[in-house]
Amino acid sequence: MKIRDGLFPYLREFFTIYLPKQAQRSPHTILSTQQVWNMLLSFVCDSTGKRIENLAFADLSQKNVMSFLDDMQQTKRWSPATRNHRLARIRSFFRYVAGVEPTLAIYLEALRNIPTQKDVNQSFILEYMSKDAITAILRQPDPLKRIGIRDLFFLVWMYDSAARDCEMLSLRFCDLDPAGKVVYLLGKGNKPRSVPIGNETVLHYHRYAKAFHPAKDGSVPMFYTVRHGKKGQMSDDNVARFVRKYGNAAKVECSEVPDNVHPHLVRKTRAMILYQAGMPLELLAQFLGHNDPVTTLVYARADNEMKRKAIESISTVIGSNGPSTEEASWDGNAEMIKRLLGLN
Repeated sequence: MKIRDGLFPYLREFFTIYLPKQAQRSPHTILSTQQVWNMLLSFVCDSTGKRIENLAFADLSQKNVMSFLDDMQQTKRWSPATRNHRLARIRSFFRYVAGVEPTLAIYLEALRNIPTQKDVNQSFILEYMSKDAITAILRQPDPLKRIGIRDLFFLVWMYDSAARDCEMLSLRFCDLDPAGKVVYLLGKGNKPRSVPIGNETVLHYHRYAKAFHPAKDGSVPMFYTVRHGKKGQMSDDNVARFVRKYGNAAKVECSEVPDNVHPHLVRKTRAMILYQAGMPLELLAQFLGHNDPVTTLVYARADNEMKRKAIESISTVIGSNGPSTEEASWDGNAEMIKRLLGLN
Protein backbone atom coordinates (compact mmCIF):
# COMPACT_ATOMS: atom_id res chain seq x y z
CA MET A 1 0.00 0.00 0.00
CA LYS A 2 1.31 3.42 -0.93
CA ILE A 3 1.23 5.75 2.06
CA ARG A 4 1.97 9.47 1.91
CA ASP A 5 3.97 11.37 4.52
CA GLY A 6 3.82 8.71 7.20
CA LEU A 7 0.22 9.06 8.38
CA PHE A 8 -0.64 5.39 8.58
CA PRO A 9 2.66 4.18 10.06
CA TYR A 10 2.06 6.64 12.92
CA LEU A 11 -1.52 5.41 13.29
CA ARG A 12 -0.31 1.82 13.36
CA GLU A 13 2.20 2.57 16.12
CA PHE A 14 -0.42 4.60 18.01
CA PHE A 15 -2.93 1.72 18.10
CA THR A 16 -0.59 -1.25 18.40
CA ILE A 17 2.16 0.09 20.64
CA TYR A 18 1.39 3.41 22.31
CA LEU A 19 -2.21 2.94 23.49
CA PRO A 20 -2.07 -0.69 24.71
CA LYS A 21 1.56 -0.94 25.87
CA GLN A 22 2.93 2.49 26.71
CA ALA A 23 -0.18 4.37 27.82
CA GLN A 24 -1.84 1.11 28.98
CA ARG A 25 -5.26 2.27 27.89
CA SER A 26 -8.19 -0.08 28.45
CA PRO A 27 -9.64 -2.15 25.58
CA HIS A 28 -12.76 0.06 25.77
CA THR A 29 -10.73 3.23 25.22
CA ILE A 30 -8.79 1.68 22.34
CA LEU A 31 -11.98 0.42 20.70
CA SER A 32 -13.76 3.77 21.01
CA THR A 33 -10.70 5.53 19.56
CA GLN A 34 -10.60 3.10 16.63
CA GLN A 35 -14.27 3.71 15.92
CA VAL A 36 -13.80 7.49 15.91
CA TRP A 37 -10.91 7.18 13.46
CA ASN A 38 -12.93 4.86 11.21
CA MET A 39 -15.61 7.50 10.97
CA LEU A 40 -13.17 10.39 10.55
CA LEU A 41 -11.14 8.73 7.78
CA SER A 42 -14.27 7.71 5.90
CA PHE A 43 -15.70 11.23 6.17
CA VAL A 44 -12.47 12.82 4.92
CA CYS A 45 -12.36 10.38 2.00
CA ASP A 46 -15.89 11.37 1.00
CA SER A 47 -15.10 15.08 1.41
CA THR A 48 -11.81 15.09 -0.49
CA GLY A 49 -12.55 12.40 -3.05
CA LYS A 50 -9.32 10.63 -2.13
CA ARG A 51 -8.82 6.93 -1.60
CA ILE A 52 -8.18 6.15 2.02
CA GLU A 53 -4.63 4.90 1.41
CA ASN A 54 -3.75 8.25 -0.15
CA LEU A 55 -4.75 10.40 2.83
CA ALA A 56 -2.03 12.53 4.40
CA PHE A 57 -1.69 14.59 7.57
CA ALA A 58 -2.69 17.69 5.62
CA ASP A 59 -6.08 16.10 4.90
CA LEU A 60 -6.79 16.02 8.63
CA SER A 61 -6.90 19.78 8.81
CA GLN A 62 -8.75 21.81 11.40
CA LYS A 63 -11.42 22.60 8.81
CA ASN A 64 -11.97 18.96 7.88
CA VAL A 65 -12.08 17.78 11.48
CA MET A 66 -14.57 20.52 12.41
CA SER A 67 -16.70 19.59 9.38
CA PHE A 68 -16.62 15.96 10.51
CA LEU A 69 -17.71 16.85 14.05
CA ASP A 70 -20.50 19.11 12.78
CA ASP A 71 -21.74 16.43 10.38
CA MET A 72 -21.75 13.72 13.04
CA GLN A 73 -23.54 16.03 15.44
CA GLN A 74 -26.26 16.57 12.89
CA THR A 75 -26.60 13.10 11.36
CA LYS A 76 -25.76 10.98 14.42
CA ARG A 77 -27.34 13.38 16.95
CA TRP A 78 -24.15 13.61 18.99
CA SER A 79 -24.61 15.63 22.14
CA PRO A 80 -22.03 18.31 23.00
CA ALA A 81 -20.53 15.88 25.51
CA THR A 82 -20.22 13.15 22.88
CA ARG A 83 -18.72 15.59 20.39
CA ASN A 84 -16.15 16.74 22.96
CA HIS A 85 -15.25 13.16 23.79
CA ARG A 86 -14.74 12.25 20.10
CA LEU A 87 -12.59 15.37 19.62
CA ALA A 88 -10.44 14.30 22.57
CA ARG A 89 -9.92 10.88 20.97
CA ILE A 90 -8.76 12.54 17.74
CA ARG A 91 -6.44 14.94 19.57
CA SER A 92 -4.87 12.07 21.53
CA PHE A 93 -3.33 10.75 18.31
CA PHE A 94 -1.89 14.13 17.40
CA ARG A 95 -0.45 14.57 20.90
CA TYR A 96 1.31 11.24 20.43
CA VAL A 97 2.59 12.27 16.98
CA ALA A 98 3.87 15.63 18.27
CA GLY A 99 5.81 13.85 20.99
CA VAL A 100 7.43 11.44 18.54
CA GLU A 101 8.07 13.89 15.71
CA PRO A 102 8.07 17.58 16.80
CA THR A 103 7.86 18.81 13.20
CA LEU A 104 4.32 17.42 13.09
CA ALA A 105 3.20 19.42 16.15
CA ILE A 106 1.63 22.01 13.85
CA TYR A 107 -1.30 19.65 13.30
CA LEU A 108 -1.90 19.34 17.02
CA GLU A 109 -1.79 23.12 17.44
CA ALA A 110 -4.40 23.50 14.70
CA LEU A 111 -6.75 21.05 16.42
CA ARG A 112 -6.31 22.81 19.75
CA ASN A 113 -8.10 25.76 18.18
CA ILE A 114 -11.27 23.69 17.81
CA PRO A 115 -13.44 24.77 20.76
CA THR A 116 -15.29 22.32 22.95
CA GLN A 117 -19.01 22.81 23.30
CA LYS A 118 -21.10 23.53 26.34
CA ASP A 119 -24.40 21.77 26.71
CA VAL A 120 -27.03 24.50 26.72
CA ASN A 121 -29.47 22.03 28.24
CA GLN A 122 -27.33 21.22 31.25
CA SER A 123 -30.01 22.33 33.66
CA PHE A 124 -30.24 19.21 35.75
CA ILE A 125 -32.00 16.49 33.78
CA LEU A 126 -31.33 12.77 34.07
CA GLU A 127 -32.67 10.64 31.27
CA TYR A 128 -34.46 7.47 32.30
CA MET A 129 -37.62 5.60 31.37
CA SER A 130 -40.64 4.44 33.29
CA LYS A 131 -41.25 0.77 34.07
CA ASP A 132 -44.04 0.72 31.49
CA ALA A 133 -41.68 2.10 28.84
CA ILE A 134 -38.89 -0.40 29.40
CA THR A 135 -41.42 -3.23 29.59
CA ALA A 136 -42.86 -2.19 26.23
CA ILE A 137 -39.39 -2.18 24.68
CA LEU A 138 -38.61 -5.66 26.00
CA ARG A 139 -41.78 -6.93 24.32
CA GLN A 140 -40.57 -5.95 20.84
CA PRO A 141 -37.93 -8.55 19.84
CA ASP A 142 -39.49 -11.67 18.30
CA PRO A 143 -38.27 -14.71 20.32
CA LEU A 144 -39.38 -17.03 17.50
CA LYS A 145 -36.67 -15.60 15.23
CA ARG A 146 -32.95 -16.22 15.68
CA ILE A 147 -32.05 -12.52 15.64
CA GLY A 148 -34.91 -11.84 18.04
CA ILE A 149 -33.45 -14.34 20.51
CA ARG A 150 -30.14 -12.47 20.42
CA ASP A 151 -31.62 -8.99 20.71
CA LEU A 152 -34.00 -9.97 23.51
CA PHE A 153 -31.22 -11.62 25.53
CA PHE A 154 -29.00 -8.56 25.08
CA LEU A 155 -31.73 -6.17 26.23
CA VAL A 156 -32.85 -8.33 29.16
CA TRP A 157 -29.28 -8.83 30.31
CA MET A 158 -28.33 -5.17 29.87
CA TYR A 159 -31.34 -4.10 31.89
CA ASP A 160 -30.85 -6.74 34.59
CA SER A 161 -27.16 -5.95 35.10
CA ALA A 162 -27.27 -2.21 34.25
CA ALA A 163 -24.09 -2.82 32.24
CA ARG A 164 -22.62 -0.35 29.78
CA ASP A 165 -22.95 -1.49 26.17
CA CYS A 166 -19.12 -1.53 25.84
CA GLU A 167 -18.97 -3.85 28.86
CA MET A 168 -21.55 -6.12 27.26
CA LEU A 169 -19.75 -6.21 23.93
CA SER A 170 -16.35 -7.01 25.45
CA LEU A 171 -17.72 -10.10 27.20
CA ARG A 172 -16.63 -13.58 26.22
CA PHE A 173 -18.92 -16.58 26.42
CA CYS A 174 -17.16 -17.76 29.58
CA ASP A 175 -17.81 -14.51 31.46
CA LEU A 176 -21.32 -15.46 32.49
CA ASP A 177 -21.82 -18.14 35.12
CA PRO A 178 -25.41 -19.40 34.80
CA ALA A 179 -25.11 -21.75 37.77
CA GLY A 180 -23.86 -19.00 40.07
CA LYS A 181 -26.16 -16.43 38.43
CA VAL A 182 -23.36 -13.91 38.08
CA VAL A 183 -21.60 -12.09 35.24
CA TYR A 184 -18.03 -10.82 35.35
CA LEU A 185 -17.73 -7.38 33.77
CA LEU A 186 -14.66 -5.32 32.92
CA GLY A 187 -15.48 -1.68 33.50
CA LYS A 188 -13.72 1.62 32.90
CA GLY A 189 -10.03 1.61 33.70
CA ASN A 190 -9.96 -2.20 33.43
CA LYS A 191 -11.77 -2.37 36.76
CA PRO A 192 -13.45 -5.79 37.13
CA ARG A 193 -16.67 -6.38 39.00
CA SER A 194 -19.16 -9.20 39.40
CA VAL A 195 -22.87 -8.49 39.01
CA PRO A 196 -25.70 -10.84 39.99
CA ILE A 197 -28.34 -11.70 37.40
CA GLY A 198 -31.89 -12.97 37.79
CA ASN A 199 -33.58 -16.24 36.89
CA GLU A 200 -35.24 -14.76 33.81
CA THR A 201 -31.88 -13.62 32.42
CA VAL A 202 -30.49 -17.13 32.94
CA LEU A 203 -33.41 -18.62 31.00
CA HIS A 204 -32.79 -16.23 28.12
CA TYR A 205 -29.09 -17.09 28.30
CA HIS A 206 -29.71 -20.81 27.79
CA ARG A 207 -31.94 -20.12 24.78
CA TYR A 208 -29.35 -17.75 23.32
CA ALA A 209 -26.43 -20.13 23.98
CA LYS A 210 -28.24 -22.96 22.21
CA ALA A 211 -28.76 -20.79 19.12
CA PHE A 212 -25.48 -18.87 18.99
CA HIS A 213 -22.92 -20.85 21.03
CA PRO A 214 -23.60 -24.56 20.46
CA ALA A 215 -19.85 -25.32 20.75
CA LYS A 216 -19.68 -23.49 24.10
CA ASP A 217 -16.28 -22.01 23.25
CA GLY A 218 -15.49 -19.72 26.16
CA SER A 219 -13.05 -17.58 24.17
CA VAL A 220 -15.63 -16.45 21.60
CA PRO A 221 -17.26 -13.02 22.12
CA MET A 222 -20.63 -13.39 23.78
CA PHE A 223 -22.19 -11.14 21.13
CA TYR A 224 -20.57 -11.47 17.75
CA THR A 225 -20.95 -10.91 14.04
CA VAL A 226 -19.40 -13.14 11.38
CA ARG A 227 -17.08 -11.61 8.79
CA HIS A 228 -15.11 -13.73 6.33
CA GLY A 229 -16.04 -16.80 8.35
CA LYS A 230 -14.64 -15.39 11.60
CA LYS A 231 -16.60 -14.42 14.70
CA GLY A 232 -15.70 -10.92 15.83
CA GLN A 233 -17.04 -8.61 18.52
CA MET A 234 -20.34 -6.99 17.58
CA SER A 235 -20.13 -3.22 17.15
CA ASP A 236 -21.83 -0.70 19.39
CA ASP A 237 -23.37 0.86 16.28
CA ASN A 238 -25.20 -2.42 15.68
CA VAL A 239 -26.53 -2.35 19.24
CA ALA A 240 -27.60 1.28 18.87
CA ARG A 241 -29.52 0.38 15.70
CA PHE A 242 -31.61 -2.42 17.16
CA VAL A 243 -32.22 -0.58 20.45
CA ARG A 244 -33.49 2.43 18.51
CA LYS A 245 -35.62 0.16 16.28
CA TYR A 246 -37.33 -1.52 19.24
CA GLY A 247 -37.75 1.84 20.95
CA ASN A 248 -39.58 3.24 17.93
CA ALA A 249 -41.79 0.15 17.76
CA ALA A 250 -42.57 0.30 21.49
CA LYS A 251 -43.57 3.96 21.28
CA VAL A 252 -46.55 2.94 19.14
CA GLU A 253 -48.05 1.01 22.05
CA CYS A 254 -46.68 3.05 24.96
CA SER A 255 -46.59 6.83 24.84
CA GLU A 256 -44.10 6.94 27.73
CA VAL A 257 -41.31 5.59 25.50
CA PRO A 258 -39.04 8.53 24.54
CA ASP A 259 -38.27 9.45 20.95
CA ASN A 260 -34.61 8.51 20.95
CA VAL A 261 -33.98 5.30 22.87
CA HIS A 262 -30.29 4.43 23.15
CA PRO A 263 -28.35 1.71 25.02
CA HIS A 264 -27.13 3.92 27.88
CA LEU A 265 -30.72 4.90 28.58
CA VAL A 266 -31.44 1.27 29.49
CA ARG A 267 -28.62 1.36 32.06
CA LYS A 268 -29.84 4.65 33.54
CA THR A 269 -33.39 3.34 33.73
CA ARG A 270 -32.33 0.24 35.63
CA ALA A 271 -30.23 2.34 38.01
CA MET A 272 -33.10 4.71 38.76
CA ILE A 273 -35.58 1.89 39.30
CA LEU A 274 -33.17 0.18 41.71
CA TYR A 275 -32.65 3.44 43.60
CA GLN A 276 -36.39 4.09 43.84
CA ALA A 277 -36.84 0.50 45.07
CA GLY A 278 -34.56 1.29 48.00
CA MET A 279 -31.05 0.25 46.95
CA PRO A 280 -28.58 2.39 48.96
CA LEU A 281 -26.42 4.75 46.92
CA GLU A 282 -23.21 3.08 48.12
CA LEU A 283 -24.40 -0.31 46.86
CA LEU A 284 -25.75 1.21 43.65
CA ALA A 285 -22.34 2.78 42.97
CA GLN A 286 -20.70 -0.64 43.26
CA PHE A 287 -23.40 -2.21 41.10
CA LEU A 288 -22.87 0.37 38.34
CA GLY A 289 -19.08 0.26 38.55
CA HIS A 290 -18.70 3.96 39.35
CA ASN A 291 -15.11 4.79 40.27
CA ASP A 292 -16.32 7.85 42.17
CA PRO A 293 -19.42 7.20 44.34
CA VAL A 294 -20.27 10.89 44.03
CA THR A 295 -21.26 10.14 40.42
CA THR A 296 -24.14 8.02 41.71
CA LEU A 297 -25.65 10.98 43.56
CA VAL A 298 -27.16 12.03 40.23
CA TYR A 299 -29.94 9.48 40.79
CA ALA A 300 -30.81 10.90 44.20
CA ARG A 301 -30.84 14.42 42.76
CA ALA A 302 -33.07 13.36 39.87
CA ASP A 303 -35.49 11.56 42.18
CA ASN A 304 -35.70 14.57 44.50
CA GLU A 305 -36.25 16.89 41.52
CA MET A 306 -39.09 14.68 40.29
CA LYS A 307 -40.69 14.70 43.74
CA ARG A 308 -40.26 18.47 44.01
CA LYS A 309 -42.01 19.07 40.70
CA ALA A 310 -44.85 16.75 41.72
CA ILE A 311 -45.31 18.66 45.00
CA GLU A 312 -45.25 21.99 43.19
CA SER A 313 -47.85 20.75 40.75
CA ILE A 314 -50.16 19.71 43.57
CA SER A 315 -49.56 22.95 45.46
CA THR A 316 -50.52 24.97 42.40
CA VAL A 317 -53.84 23.18 42.12
CA ILE A 318 -54.61 23.45 45.85
CA GLY A 319 -53.74 27.14 45.98
CA SER A 320 -55.88 28.13 43.03
CA ASN A 321 -59.54 29.08 43.00
CA GLY A 322 -60.22 26.73 40.14
CA PRO A 323 -58.65 23.99 38.15
CA SER A 324 -55.25 24.80 36.69
CA THR A 325 -55.23 25.60 32.99
CA GLU A 326 -51.56 24.65 32.62
CA GLU A 327 -50.51 21.20 31.53
CA ALA A 328 -48.71 19.74 34.30
CA SER A 329 -31.40 12.96 23.50
CA TRP A 330 -20.83 6.44 9.67
CA ASP A 331 -21.26 3.07 11.21
CA GLY A 332 -17.80 2.37 12.60
CA ASN A 333 -16.19 -0.31 10.47
CA ALA A 334 -13.79 -2.06 12.83
CA GLU A 335 -12.26 -4.05 9.98
CA MET A 336 -11.15 -0.93 8.09
CA ILE A 337 -8.82 0.41 10.73
CA LYS A 338 -7.49 -3.09 11.39
CA ARG A 339 -6.58 -3.59 7.75
CA LEU A 340 -4.99 -0.17 7.44
CA LEU A 341 -2.94 -0.61 10.58
CA GLY A 342 -1.91 -4.17 9.86
CA LEU A 343 -3.95 -5.63 12.72
CA ASN A 344 -5.50 -8.36 10.54
